[in-house]
Amino acid sequence: MAGAAHTGRDEVAAYLALCQVPGIGSRRLRIVLQAFQSAGAALQAPHGALAALPGFGPAAASAIRATRPAQGHAILGQLDRLGASVLLPDDPAFPPLLLDIHEPPTALFVWGRVELLSRPAVAMVGSRDHSSYGAAAARLLAGGVAPHVVVVSGMARGLDGLAHNAALDAGGGSIGVLGNGFGVIYPAANRALYERMIKEGCLVTELQPGERPHAGAFPRRNRLISGLARVTVLIEAAPESGAIITADCALEQGRTVLAVPGPITSRTSLGCNRLIQQGAKPALSVEDVLEEFGLSVKRLPAPTAPALEQMTPVQRILWDALVERQHVDALVSVAGTDPGTVLTALTEMEMRGLVRQEAGMQFART
Repeated sequence: MAGAAHTGRDEVAAYLALCQVPGIGSRRLRIVLQAFQSAGAALQAPHGALAALPGFGPAAASAIRATRPAQGHAILGQLDRLGASVLLPDDPAFPPLLLDIHEPPTALFVWGRVELLSRPAVAMVGSRDHSSYGAAAARLLAGGVAPHVVVVSGMARGLDGLAHNAALDAGGGSIGVLGNGFGVIYPAANRALYERMIKEGCLVTELQPGERPHAGAFPRRNRLISGLARVTVLIEAAPESGAIITADCALEQGRTVLAVPGPITSRTSLGCNRLIQQGAKPALSVEDVLEEFGLSVKRLPAPTAPALEQMTPVQRILWDALVERQHVDALVSVAGTDPGTVLTALTEMEMRGLVRQEAGMQFART
């Protein structure tokens, strides 16, 4: 079991039991461990000694005294049955970036390829109720960066799931951060993705096995999504959405935030567009993301026949019209559709490295 390689199983069990004390938190846990040198000793400490610790008092001392190592052993037994494990903050495999965030997890339960936690990672988050444009952007960006960096997301339906699957489809690694404990599948529609992530990626949570999701768990999960990654990319998100909360967490943690621009007529792009307006770097391509890691990849070559076949009818009309530079108004006229549809098509083509936007809303082939 990870976490016990350098710490005995009894001590890990005592530590996990101590973590279950209501209100213990990372700060109080650190204080009690410093005072008594081990979790096992803390659980056996005199009531008066516990109550005298800074920020504790009689009620906290009574709660610790009522805690038994058997509670921790029960958690370890559940992990053993699942084939999962736990990492404590002093474990060499514990993600170092998580140690730097506000309220780091007191323990991290992991299931799958634990080695992914030590690799550079990018968080990709977005709307559950996404557009076809958002889906295309998620597949393009996650699949493009996955051979180089690990893709982290929240295992929600919608763009989270698309990002996980695209990363794995590209042969890369992906980490899913849960708002529930292992042994619970939420949402239920993601069962196949859960099974795939356990085999090919890695699932993590700070909640003990069997714990059901609840409203307060998801904002706390969001800080772990951004906390595991040096860079967070917001793909498509309405204002005040969970994805926006994750981006805010990333900014509070001093991490880089990129946002995928979208049509101004789309509510699910409003959050991204506002972030860009406030100074976030636009994510227009895989290269834009990878350069934040000091990595570079060659620009995509001119589209091959299969790439042309993958274009939508509107995109093919625009591609044919862009034999020479064109203003967006001219492209709207040529396409014979509304400006929002044309701008969405152009943005998707720009993200695929097929076209570029120039000054004055002019567009040209790359």
